[in-house]
This record gives sequence, C-alpha cells and structure tokens, in this order.
Amino acid sequence: MLILALLLLGASVGVVIFVLGSSAEERSTVRASLRQLEGYEVDNVREQELLKPMRERTVAPVVGVLSGIGNRFTPEGYKEKTRLRFMAAGYRDQDTVDRFFALRLVLFAMVPVAWWLIYGVVALTGMTGLAAAVLLSVALVLGPDAIVNRRVEERQMAIRRALPDVLDLLVISVEAGLGFEQALDRTVAAVPGPLTEEFARMLGEVRAGATRANAMRAMERRCDVPELRSFVLAILQADTFGVSIGRVLRAQADEMRIKRRQLAQERAQKAPVKMLIPMVFCVFPALFVVVIGPAVISMSQNL
Repeated sequence: MLILALLLLGASVGVVIFVLGSSAEERSTVRASLRQLEGYEVDNVREQELLKPMRERTVAPVVGVLSGIGNRFTPEGYKEKTRLRFMAAGYRDQDTVDRFFALRLVLFAMVPVAWWLIYGVVALTGMTGLAAAVLLSVALVLGPDAIVNRRVEERQMAIRRALPDVLDLLVISVEAGLGFEQALDRTVAAVPGPLTEEFARMLGEVRAGATRANAMRAMERRCDVPELRSFVLAILQADTFGVSIGRVLRAQADEMRIKRRQLAQERAQKAPVKMLIPMVFCVFPALFVVVIGPAVISMSQNL
C-alpha cells in the first residue's frame, strides 16, 4: 500500500508539472507570436512586462541598483577618466560605464569571500595562503581596469596601423577630384576598422550641424592617438590658411608611414629586452640543471 501511495503521489506530481510546463510553454509561444505582429499592444501591465526579455526583467534592475551604489562611492574625477577610457576603447554607451561600476562593486565585495575560500575551504596556510590571497585580491580589484586599459591600447594600436593606409586612400580620392568629405565617405565604405568608424561618426556630426573643426577635435579627444592628433591639427591649419588639402594629406601620409616604420623598429628593438626576463627565470634554470646536474651528482657520489 505504501508503494502504491508513493506511485500515485509521484504520478500526481508529474501530471501537475506537465500541465504547468505545457501551459507556460503555450504562453511563451503566444507571446513570441504576438511580438512578431506589427503594431501589437498589450493592455495588461503584467503582460507588457512579461513581453520583455528575461535579461531586462531580472538582470537590468540588479545592475541598475549596483551601478547607482558604485556611482555614489566613486570620485568624480575617476568617473570622468573611466568614461574617457571607455570612449577610447570604442564603448560610447553610458550603460556600459554603469555596468563597469557595478562589476567593480561586486568584485570589491568578493575580496573577503576570496580570503575565506583560500583559508577556509582550500585550507592554505603560511606564505602560500597569503600569496594566493593577495594575488586573488589584486586580480579582483585591479582586473577590470587592466582589461579596459588593454582594450584601449589595442584599439589605439589598430588606429595607428591603419592611419597611413587610410591617408593614402584619401590622397588618391582627393587628387582624383573629390572633396574632403566625399573622400572620407569612400574611405569609410572601402576600409573597415576603428579608424573609419571614428571618421564615420565625425561625418555624422558634421551632417548633424557641427562644424568640421569641432567634429575633428571631438574625434581626436575620443581616440587619444598622437598621430591622429597631428593629422587633425594639419587639416585644421589647412582649412584656416587656405592650403591645398591634397598637398597636406600627401605630406601627412608620408609622415605617418615613416612613424609606423619607426614604431615597428622600436618594438623590434624592445623584443630582446623583453625576452631576457623569461630566459633568466625559465630557460636558464632548466639549462643549468641539465648541464651542471650530472656533474653535481657525480661529485656528491665520489665525495
């Protein structure tokens, strides 16, 4: 009888779960179909909320609360500096900066948890535990800033590498008879990358009513690349003094090509110095063990 009762109870629970699951699946299918209807509106507030994606209903409120707390305890100078870094990395949305502050707040709160995991769960002691706790804490505290700085450096390097080729294409287009903005349009369409994305945004600002000088200065501030800054200054001076744009672009293209070659030579000269550290701490100890190890063993056995 007990076994029969358990079987009946299990069957009842299974039927209830099946009914609830099928009804939930049916509602989700209906909502997905209604989303595809153009001009569809839901009168019920609850149904309107359920039509939103799960991310907006669950994750977004939590991120909003955490970003508000992070903004409250973050200095104004650091917030402005972080916003400029995100712009240099290619992230222009303010929500991205807010999510960054929320992530920093969560990682700060994870530092005591990391210490508890190392000493309580993993049970490391002595210098090993202290070193692991310190390294994990530093990674949690400085990790987000390091990732953002790395993204900024990668994007700036991509802009430096693409600038001479983009300027060559601009020179060809301008000397073929196009205006500066039309040449930029053709360049943006022909060459993908972060530099042409910035040029496209600059052209959009000009078409929206901004002057070319203000739009180019804003582009230079967003990118924060010295080579692009010199290009912008040269173009602005050419506009001010009435110098031929084609001649200025050709001179800038030659200069940027020389700077790119010098940058490559500089990185090549730094390579042996950077290789010295892994060689001293990784290659040489193993080499010494292989070369001197047998001699040391033989001497110890003979003596």
